[in-house]
Amino acid sequence: MRHLRRLLLGIIIVFVAPSLATIAWWQFKERPGSWRAADWSASGVLPPVETDSEAAIYLMAARTGGLKGALSVHSWIVTRRAGANSYDRYDKVGWGSPVRRNNYPADGRWYSNTPWIVHAVYGEKAERLIPEIEAAIADYPFSHRGDYRIWPGPNSNTFVAHVLREVPEFGGYLPPNATGRDFAPGIFDIDWSDEAFDMHVTFGGVLGFAAGRVSGLELHFMGLVAGFDFRNPAVKIPAAGTIGLFPAAMAAKAGE
Repeated sequence: MRHLRRLLLGIIIVFVAPSLATIAWWQFKERPGSWRAADWSASGVLPPVETDSEAAIYLMAARTGGLKGALSVHSWIVTRRAGANSYDRYDKVGWGSPVRRNNYPADGRWYSNTPWIVHAVYGEKAERLIPEIEAAIADYPFSHRGDYRIWPGPNSNTFVAHVLREVPEFGGYLPPNATGRDFAPGIFDIDWSDEAFDMHVTFGGVLGFAAGRVSGLELHFMGLVAGFDFRNPAVKIPAAGTIGLFPAAMAAKAGE
C-alpha cells in the first residue's frame, strides 16, 4: 500500500500538477470561442518563396484550440522543392478524409495560435528527402475516413510521428506536448531506431517510455510526457513543452 501511495504521489507531482498549472495559464490567454472565430491566416513564420529558391522541409507546430490547447500542439509537415513557387503542407485532421494537402497556408495559424518551426532541413538534403517524405505520407496506415481519434491516437501528431520514423535522416522529433505522437496500435509496441539510436516502448500510447540520443529520457503517462533532453539540455514538462536549462535557451518551445 505504501508503494502504491508513493506511485500515485509521483504521478501527481510529475504529470498532474504541471498539467493543471498549464490549464490555469491557458484560461487567462485570449483565444477564439470557436473554430469559425479563429484566425487561420498565414503567420509569416516561413520565408516568402520569392526570396529563396532552395529546397526545404519544415516540421511545424502550434497550440491547438479549446481546452485541449492547454495540453497539446497540432503539428504538420511543409515541403518545398528547389525553384518551386509554392509550399506544400500536409496535415491530418479529424473530419472527412483525414490527411490533407494544402488545406491551409503553409505557416497558417492554428486556432489563432502562431506556429513555430520545430526542425528544418535545406538544400540538397531536403531535395533528396522530399520523395521519401511524400512516400511516407502515402503509406500512412490511418488515412481513411474514421481513422482519427483525439486521444490516445491516431491523431494529427500520430501522422507526423509516422513520417518522422519513416524518414529518420530528416532528424526531426516532435515536441513532448504533441499528444498522440507516441501512439501505436495494439496493446504493446517496442521500436528501435538505429539512425536515431532511440528506443520507444508503449502500451497503447497510454503508458510508456523513450530513451536514446534523440529522445533523451522520457516517461509517458496518458499522453503526457516528462523527461530530459541531453543533447540540448532541457526539461520536458507535461503540457507545457520543453524548457531550456541555460539562459540562451530559456524560452519555452511550447507554442506561446
